[in-house]
Amino acid sequence: MESNRQKKIAGVLQQDLVDVLQRAASSGGLKGVIISVSKVNVTVDLSMAKVYLSIFPNKEAKPLLEGIKSNTPLIRHELAQRTRHQLRRMPHLEFFIDDSLEYIDGIERSLKGEDDPLENPDLLGKRKKS
Repeated sequence: MESNRQKKIAGVLQQDLVDVLQRAASSGGLKGVIISVSKVNVTVDLSMAKVYLSIFPNKEAKPLLEGIKSNTPLIRHELAQRTRHQLRRMPHLEFFIDDSLEYIDGIERSLKGEDDPLENPDLLGKRKKS
């Protein structure tokens, strides 16, 4: 259960991260790429923040995430400058790809009958033996 303080800090970080990442993407010459911060989870001691990014188009996600991870110290510094009046210490940032939209899209295609696992058994994942 998140405390109110955790929720507030997560909200502030989410808003500022969207601004920082979108500005960096547009100034870096990335056209047609949308980066959104879908969720931020802050630990109880406020020292770590897990940031879940949704990147469109999906084929750009892996290299873009690697670039964001390599520039984490710069992003963290920019966030610290923006939130210096609200936070005493900036949490360490960990970035992850949020693939929930792809998962939902796969479920919708299966329900509509577009992807039939009976006709194409390769759609089913391999089962792990217990």
